[in-house]
Amino acid sequence: SPMIAAAVNAASSHFAEQDDVHNSSVFHPAAVVIPPALAVAQAIGASGRDLVTAIVAGYEVGIRVGEFLGRSHYQTFHTTGTAGTIAAAAAVGRLLGLSGDRMQHAFGSAGTQAAGLWEFLRDAADSKQLHCAHAAASGLAAAHLSHAGLTGARRIFEGPQGMAAGMSTDSDPARLVDRLGSRWALAETSFKFHASCRHTHPAADALLSVMTKERLKADHVARVTARVHKGAIDVLGPVTDPQTVHQSKFSMGTVLGLIAIHGRAALTDFDRDFRDPKVMSFRERVHMELDDEVDSAYPVRWIGKVTVETTDGRRLEGRVDVPKGDPGNTLERHELEDKAIRLGTYRGGATEAEMHSVIARVWALARAPGVTRWLEATRDEKTVVGRR
Repeated sequence: SPMIAAAVNAASSHFAEQDDVHNSSVFHPAAVVIPPALAVAQAIGASGRDLVTAIVAGYEVGIRVGEFLGRSHYQTFHTTGTAGTIAAAAAVGRLLGLSGDRMQHAFGSAGTQAAGLWEFLRDAADSKQLHCAHAAASGLAAAHLSHAGLTGARRIFEGPQGMAAGMSTDSDPARLVDRLGSRWALAETSFKFHASCRHTHPAADALLSVMTKERLKADHVARVTARVHKGAIDVLGPVTDPQTVHQSKFSMGTVLGLIAIHGRAALTDFDRDFRDPKVMSFRERVHMELDDEVDSAYPVRWIGKVTVETTDGRRLEGRVDVPKGDPGNTLERHELEDKAIRLGTYRGGATEAEMHSVIARVWALARAPGVTRWLEATRDEKTVVGRR
């Protein structure tokens, strides 16, 4: 069903830590917007243009809800799970042609189901993917139920017992309609370059710049101090000895260890090397420290600063003002396509030829008369039969 498809694809989209992120809302829109929108578009025979419009609606709403909930919300709640539920409802509601009144009811039903807590990181649990699955499925259901007449809270955002009251201490209702119709928040999203939590990327880029400039090897480094914002400490701080591949992507030391040893932190690097003795040794030489400049710029800007102390006694400073993948330092079209192929073929999900076909369809999506399956049905059916 569309609801199950949305849940499965949302979880899958978040699994590899390669989904996009909007800086000021600290929100991953694609994982919770595109799966429900795609599933419903296929189910109702929507056009490619309709699908694109619905995705834009989901982004614009979800990003603004994330900004509205503020920094205090992110300290405990995973914004992609909470604001993402509203975003999914907006995208599906747009496809279903909900009126303003019906959309408000959909938001009410979505908001009362919004969930996602950071505690999972301490146990190397898999709940982060569940957050996205729940958000996509619940938002889809909320929109369909509203379409059928179910009512929801009209003041789910700012009401005395609404989302802000229970989930935030610094909410700002003005952010919900910030330049609505003139500011396109979708264009502010970043593409992840490294296959890890976005909070690690600024420091990773800063370390890579120092090591490249100074021609350092990992064994030349005695200590690295990553100068970070408070959000990075809140999310990454609990991960001191990662036990799984996914948990290692939230370990600043592991990510910087891969950067120091391989010059990258890619999908297969984590799978193969997160428990490598050299990476683990480097991890123990990495420390995070709150930096006033970095913290005051966050979340609008994600500045990367590191101090590298070398084994021969040098103290080197690295800085990146715009991490790779941000709108001001975005991925080129060929880099986006290469990333899509790596993700699609990862662990045999699709063939490279199939991914080239998907990519061509994505670039032409707005002109497609109808949204159909992305991979050949015969291949899918053969795979299922073979597994049986």
